[in-house]
Amino acid sequence: MTAERVPTTTSWPVPPPDGFTADDLFNLPDLPPHTELIDGSLVFVSPQRDFHGRVLYLLEHALRQTLPETLRVRREMAVRLSRQSVAEPDVSVVRAEAVEGRRQTSYQASDVLLAVEVVSPESEERDRDTKPRKYAKAGIEHFWRVEMKGEDDHPVVYVYELDETTEAYALTGIHHDRVKLTVPFGIDIDLGDIEHL
Repeated sequence: MTAERVPTTTSWPVPPPDGFTADDLFNLPDLPPHTELIDGSLVFVSPQRDFHGRVLYLLEHALRQTLPETLRVRREMAVRLSRQSVAEPDVSVVRAEAVEGRRQTSYQASDVLLAVEVVSPESEERDRDTKPRKYAKAGIEHFWRVEMKGEDDHPVVYVYELDETTEAYALTGIHHDRVKLTVPFGIDIDLGDIEHL
């Protein structure tokens, strides 16, 4: 007995010869939620671990506690990095004047002060290499990468700051228990709070 082939109704978009552009991304119909554009190619997001959601909630909530009035926290919003790259950081801190309203679908890289990526198994290379390089090249001053570590699967936050001369990030700290910083603003996050979420 052979299995019957089930007809599919999904029609994937065919990229143009030079790849998709940021404008294409926002005009293609029926893309899955949280689709990103990296170097002209569409990148689809896989289902996430519980760790991912809990870390996003922890960071979003904690950042809001000390955020200056000139800044806003956004979760999973598109950021235009270049003509052919639109990433969606897990958490972003954006300038308040860049917020245009509730129908807004993206921000310019120049509007973003901090981009945060929580590493997932399917996105390790993008979150550790591709996206940080693109964020730095686009001029985003601060980048955090969050990894799941240890037998207890606790979050570890790697904090980077942009070296404008090299257009690359320099590691400024690795935080296992608490993220306590003075830049880009006063921040104090107890990473152990993830246990209560």
